[in-house]
Amino acid sequence: MPDDVLAIDEVMASVSPSGAPAAEGADAAAGDDAKKKKIKAKGTIHAPSGIAHVDATFNNTKVYISDLRGNVLTWCSAGRLGFKGSKKSTAYVAQQVATDAGKRAISLGVKEVQVRINGPGTGRESAVRGIAAAGLEITALEDITPVPHNGCRPPKRRRI
Repeated sequence: MPDDVLAIDEVMASVSPSGAPAAEGADAAAGDDAKKKKIKAKGTIHAPSGIAHVDATFNNTKVYISDLRGNVLTWCSAGRLGFKGSKKSTAYVAQQVATDAGKRAISLGVKEVQVRINGPGTGRESAVRGIAAAGLEITALEDITPVPHNGCRPPKRRRI
């Protein structure tokens, strides 16, 4: 059995329900009845395909790469790379963020992603270029920015 994989019955055998160490006879009886489930360490995640969520706001760009079920594998934002203030909202930084998130995902075994873009920010297209530059294959591109169908009244117009 590999070092990074533990069987639940081995862990449960060392601790009784009261929190004290269990007796030798108790773990033999419990081990026969219990199913042998394996717990994987977090570093052993392997997902060949995933979803890249690009959140491009007016102030920042965030990229999350998840597996097909939506469990986040890795993420990156402009602040994580050390950018502050108005620099976070630029297209160049969005490309850097997407490239960093893509490289982290490749190290976890991701090879292809579906890209879902959300928000009106300036880093929308450059984030997609950054994901491709990292070496990930883009299989689908989708814009999931919410658009109202004459629902709630919008806030008053922004004056600059």
